[in-house]
Amino acid sequence: MTTGAEQGERHQRGEQSAPGLGAVMSERRQLINLAYRLLGSLADAEDVVQEAYARWYAMSASGRQAIASPGAWLTTVASRICLNLLGSARARRETYVGDWIPEPLPEPTEWSTARSGGADPADRITLDESVTMAFLVVLDAMTPAERVAFVLHDVFRYPFGEVAEIVGRTPAACRQLASSARRRVRTAQVPAGPNAGQAGIVRRFRTAWEAKDIDALIGLLDPEATATADGGGLAVTHLDPIVGGERIAHAYAEIARVAGHRTTFLECTVNGLPGLVAEQDGAVATVFAFEIAGDRIRHIWAVRNPEKLRPWRFGPNQL
Repeated sequence: MTTGAEQGERHQRGEQSAPGLGAVMSERRQLINLAYRLLGSLADAEDVVQEAYARWYAMSASGRQAIASPGAWLTTVASRICLNLLGSARARRETYVGDWIPEPLPEPTEWSTARSGGADPADRITLDESVTMAFLVVLDAMTPAERVAFVLHDVFRYPFGEVAEIVGRTPAACRQLASSARRRVRTAQVPAGPNAGQAGIVRRFRTAWEAKDIDALIGLLDPEATATADGGGLAVTHLDPIVGGERIAHAYAEIARVAGHRTTFLECTVNGLPGLVAEQDGAVATVFAFEIAGDRIRHIWAVRNPEKLRPWRFGPNQL
């Protein structure tokens, strides 16, 4: 992954030769990774990157040749597009049906083996702690400027001077934005165990859920746990978050009862952490992400909006 500092070094070296197609397109993975973290949507991230490249090739050949670092130029353009989209997204969310949850991503290797037999549509995203569902939800609560400053500096290591040019504020202001965002992250963080331990808890949750064992479910859920669902008005789900481990246990047992034998629950990786997929008649209907603190589930995110399940349903050729 090319960092802002590395791109700045390329700029300082004065790479003035006309960039070839390969050099320019090699920035695509970096741009997709950045845009997904900024927007929480793979589909929107791909649209942003496509627009950035369209603007690049809309320039004259001499104009492109005058740009010392195509990667830095593309990053600046993509980040500014994301900043504008984040501003308008707040207005769009007011008409969104139910809660909006970031788009979940499958783990590339396990999904390509199990589903597509080839490269997974999400293999362009580097799965690390900065794309867990809990982290993305915290990012989504930030102001657009906070989110862009924080992701560019703290995740991608861009210096505040470069961040300032993108955000349109002073380096000092961007430093304050990132500091504010960092406090939000620290406040929301919970101590999490290793993935293997979390996978065991998710497995026990699946087993108890399939058995409709309410007592076992309550034992696995934090008393103050929250379950949030996103159907976007396109799939039936609970519109308001369910708060409290006992309430969630009863609600999920009822979901299992209604789903019946048509639904199969599969253990998988969601945004780099253990999760579940619910299949109905062989098609992915819901993706579940979990936040686990200690040995209890603190939050469940259930994504049912079919527009957010493309990487899980169709494979790379449909993107």
